[in-house]
Amino acid sequence: MDSEARLLASVGAELGEGPVWSARDKALWFVDIKAPCVYRYDPASHALDRFDAPSHVGWILPAQDGLWVAGLAKGLHRFDPRDGSFTLMNGIEAGLPDNRLNDAAVDPAGRIWFGSMDNREVHPTGHIYQWHRGAVSRTAVPPVVITNGPAISPDGRTAYLVDTLGLSIAAHPIGLDGTIGAGRPFLKFDASKGYPDGAICDAGGGVWVGFYGGWAARRFAPDGTMTDEVRFPVSNVTKIALGGDDGRTAFATTARQGLSAERLASQPLAGDIFTFRTDIGGIPVMPVSLDL
Repeated sequence: MDSEARLLASVGAELGEGPVWSARDKALWFVDIKAPCVYRYDPASHALDRFDAPSHVGWILPAQDGLWVAGLAKGLHRFDPRDGSFTLMNGIEAGLPDNRLNDAAVDPAGRIWFGSMDNREVHPTGHIYQWHRGAVSRTAVPPVVITNGPAISPDGRTAYLVDTLGLSIAAHPIGLDGTIGAGRPFLKFDASKGYPDGAICDAGGGVWVGFYGGWAARRFAPDGTMTDEVRFPVSNVTKIALGGDDGRTAFATTARQGLSAERLASQPLAGDIFTFRTDIGGIPVMPVSLDL
């Protein structure tokens, strides 16, 4: 596999996040949380389409009906790229004005697991939620300042939850009924190598993590052993997606947020999209189940 990432598309995102490979249109979808907007990138034509969002947008996931579900600051929305519209489905955390939604994943049953965070990155008000058949429920997972992931194992039985400022990832069992159990420590990091950001699982059960301030994305085996490290020419690597024709092409979002003018001058590609090849393919993204 590649040990260094290469530039794929120039975007200059303030906070690029949430990449997801869409097999149905062979394109990469991702967001710039702070712009705020949704992007679609076609690797074949190199076309880059932008859709402005009405508030901070943390993630976007394909739905069964061909449209999308997007996590905006205060709720889940249906997103229709044909007219660029966002329609509210479920409001979230109306009583926490400084919170916003941050990252998400779909499990094999079509449920969305997503988290919130304190947008000021100070208070532990970030919770983990589940959306299933039109209803949102807050899990019993203890709150943290910045939630990331979840990364869902290939069998859908484990959720890897990232506590970014806590520099840790916990593995939580998911029951057959969709309930999430108490977590066990999975990984603990040193801030000198960056803060764990977005995470996904590959088909081998490995966990890929982007490191904010770490100049890298790293893969960890189910036992926690680091198996791969891919270096970047930019410091803030936020999350990767696995896709392409064979599922072994990685697409990575990055961010300019928090970089001084001096650091931006030394990282002119910050906020762009990068790519590299992997030995193990990704898990095709399950469309969100809309059956009510």
